[in-house]
Amino acid sequence: MSDRMSESDANVTHTGPKGVINDWRRFKLESMDQDNLPPAKKELLRQMSSAHTASDDPRSNARKMSVQEYELLKEEDEGCLKKYRRRCMQEMHDKLSFGPKFEGVHDLDSGEAFLEVIEKEHHTTVVVVHIYKAGVKGCEELNSCLDCLATEYPTVKFCRIDAVSSGAGERFSDEVLPTLLVYKAGELLGNFLACMQHLSEEFFATDVEAFLNSYGLLPEKEMPGAEEEEENDVE
Repeated sequence: MSDRMSESDANVTHTGPKGVINDWRRFKLESMDQDNLPPAKKELLRQMSSAHTASDDPRSNARKMSVQEYELLKEEDEGCLKKYRRRCMQEMHDKLSFGPKFEGVHDLDSGEAFLEVIEKEHHTTVVVVHIYKAGVKGCEELNSCLDCLATEYPTVKFCRIDAVSSGAGERFSDEVLPTLLVYKAGELLGNFLACMQHLSEEFFATDVEAFLNSYGLLPEKEMPGAEEEEENDVE
């Protein structure tokens, strides 16, 4: 077997205390401003981040390296630690996330398209369909709310279809609009006719979100982006 470690092996994050420490060291080295780093500290960090160093040998200068590492790691690392923690959480989240992701609200133009999205979507995907009609109270506002929710729940497939285009206009009269239908694996989980009755006169995306969550129909939100969390940290 070759002594040379492949590039894919070098990028693997190993579990266990030693693996976590080495992963943190590599992350710290990559995150620091290399151009403004003193040469001595840069070299020490390079040695610390290496998968095969003399420090792995307990007889090889272990005490001196330990002190030097401590001096480096105790410096102002709070921002770097937060970034590292976010990266680890995101990696874990990605491993636990299944099924496809979507962008925006999908417009359905026929009853066939409506049936297809229900029957053929991935079995883990929640499908929310808004049946609307122009001019009916609440329909336009609900469409705007779904536009917002689609950005916060990319694993949910939000769709909308005009009642007339659905081919079932007689079933979806103005009195039962707007209607929200929620499916998963082809099964109808929620059937909310005239859903305005569940919302206040003036409602927002958070109200629609709370309503759907009250029935357990939405998954957990995606993790916030690094920029958003950094802004919260500053505040």
